[in-house]
Amino acid sequence: MTRKQAPGNGQIAECLADFSRMTEINGLPAASGGLTASTFHVPVFGYFLRQADAYFCVSFKIMTMEYSKSYIVKDEHIDVQGIMDGLYYPFYMEWCRHDFIRDVLGFDFETEAKNGVYMVLSSYSLHFLRSLKKGDEFTVTCSVYRDRIGMPKLHFKQAILLNNKAMAKAVFSGTCVPASGGRPYLPESVLVRLQDFSVLED
Repeated sequence: MTRKQAPGNGQIAECLADFSRMTEINGLPAASGGLTASTFHVPVFGYFLRQADAYFCVSFKIMTMEYSKSYIVKDEHIDVQGIMDGLYYPFYMEWCRHDFIRDVLGFDFETEAKNGVYMVLSSYSLHFLRSLKKGDEFTVTCSVYRDRIGMPKLHFKQAILLNNKAMAKAVFSGTCVPASGGRPYLPESVLVRLQDFSVLED
């Protein structure tokens, strides 16, 4: 059962309120992990059932969703110039991206590796815009996109922001491969969650 029209701001707010109270959404650790109402920017993600008036807050499909995590520049990541070494920007992006993959796509790297499924990067491009400095508290964002021609790939757009200014931007592309060897693919559990996301355009 779904509504015939997209929910308004009031309905989105109600969904977010429900979201913050729930301990589990589709098997995801909403209360105990990084997946919380404050993590996302509208349009929101999730499947919410309100028993009282029996509507699903899934009646509108999301096109993009931005997930974010906050970090502080570590002292050991500062170079002799007093700025963060370029080597470490993708590290912070990876930490955020791995949390996103677990929280949003339901793919836990450790568990899946034990099951013989590896998620690996196939390519990435990274653009440095400004430098982070010692003690900077910054935000890393992550959003996922489907492949334009239907290849078994995940594309992640990410940015590092300081005071809402972009310090670096990147696109990471990845796929899954069997630990025993074989062709790249995406597990069905990931495909199901991916189907409502936008396609990455050139």
